[in-house]
Amino acid sequence: MLVKGMNAGAEKSVSYLYNSFLILDLHMNIGIVCYPTYGGSGVVATELGIGLAKKGHKVHFLSYARPQRLNEFESNIDFHEVAVNVYPLFEYPPYDLALASHMVDLIKYQKLDVLHVHYAIPHATSAYLAKKILGDAGKHVAIITTLHGTDITIVGSDPSYLPVVEFSINQSDSVTAVSEYLRDETYEKFGTTRNIHVIPNFVDMDRFQRVERSHFRKAICPNDEFVLTHVSNFRKVKRVTDAVDVFHRVLNSGIKAKLLLVGDGPDRVNVETRCRELGICDQVRMLGKQEKVEEILSTSDLFLMPSGSETFGLAALEAMSCSVPVISSDVGGLPGLNIDGETGFVCPLGDVDEMGRKAISLLRDKEKLSTFSKAARKRAEEFELSKIVAQYEQHYEYVIGKMKERELV
Repeated sequence: MLVKGMNAGAEKSVSYLYNSFLILDLHMNIGIVCYPTYGGSGVVATELGIGLAKKGHKVHFLSYARPQRLNEFESNIDFHEVAVNVYPLFEYPPYDLALASHMVDLIKYQKLDVLHVHYAIPHATSAYLAKKILGDAGKHVAIITTLHGTDITIVGSDPSYLPVVEFSINQSDSVTAVSEYLRDETYEKFGTTRNIHVIPNFVDMDRFQRVERSHFRKAICPNDEFVLTHVSNFRKVKRVTDAVDVFHRVLNSGIKAKLLLVGDGPDRVNVETRCRELGICDQVRMLGKQEKVEEILSTSDLFLMPSGSETFGLAALEAMSCSVPVISSDVGGLPGLNIDGETGFVCPLGDVDEMGRKAISLLRDKEKLSTFSKAARKRAEEFELSKIVAQYEQHYEYVIGKMKERELV
C-alpha cells in the first residue's frame, strides 16, 4: 500500500518492491522453447525446466519434438508439440510461423509470466512476433532469450541471418549468455549495447557422479586398460578425429587403453575412416547416442574435448562432475571451465601432440590422476544445478519487476 503524500520516486520504489515480493511469494507459469536434440542448448533448457518444476513452478515445454532429456513423467510439466502442416506451396515448411502461433496460444491460455527461449534462431524471432500479435494481452509476459553458442558464433553471424538475430536480441525483454566468452562475442559480432547477463550452464551432480560400474568396465576393458572418452554430436567443429589422433599417441606410448566415442552425427564416417587408417579399430568403441552417459563417464579415466568451438563446454562439465579430468582445446569458454594443471589440461587448438603428451603424463602418474579427478569434481560444484536454477529464478523475478516498474511510469 502506498503512503499518502509520498513523492513520485518513493512511490515508484515502493511499488517495485511490492510487486517483487508478490512475485517471490507466487509460483510462476514458465514457457520454455528449445530444440529437442542432443545439443547443449536443448539439454540445458530441459534440465532447467525440470529444476524449476521441482521448485513448484508450472513449466510448459514447446518444441517440434519431445526434448531428449524429458523422458520421464514430471509433475508441473506439460509438453506442447509444434506441428507444421506441409503444403505443396512450401518447399520448406515455415516452422517459425507455426511456433509463433503456438506461443500465442500458450501465452494467452496458460497465462505465462515468462517465455524463455533458448537459441536465438528462430525462437527469439517467433517470440517477438507472438507478443506483437497479442498486443496489450501479451504485455505482461517477459521474453527472455538465452544465447548458447552457434546461434551467435556461426549461424547468427551469417549475413543472411544477422539482421534478424540482432533485431530479435534487441527486442527481447532480457538476454542471457552461458559464458563471458559468448557475451563478449555477441557484443563484438552484433554491436549491441544492451546488457547481456551471464548465467552459466549447470550440472545435476546427483545424477552426474562417479558410481561403481566395475561390471561395465570389465566388459569394455578385460585387461584393466585405461578408458578415454569423448562425447559430442559428431559435427566437424567437434574435431572428433583429433580425439582419435590423441588416443593413438597414448597407445603408441605403450599405455594400454580403450577409447569410448559417445554420440553420432555427420562426421562419424570420417572418424571411422581415421580409426581404420591408424589400425586402432579394436581399441575404439563407437557407442552411439546414449541416454545414461553418466554411467559411461563413471568408468572413464580421461575426457577428451579437442573442439574447434565451445562457448561453455557442457559435456566437459558433466565429465568433471563424474570426477573425470579433461584434456581440452583452448577455445571459447573451455579455459574458463577446465582449469589448466588442476582439473585437466588446456592445449592449443589442433595440437594433438601436446594433448597426447598431457594425457600420457596423467595416465602414467596415478597419484596425480587421482588429485586431478578430485579437483574436477570440486570444480563442478560451482556449477551445481540448484545454484544456477536459483539464478534464473532471481533473473525472472528481476525482469518481471522491471517490466511492472515501467508500467507505473
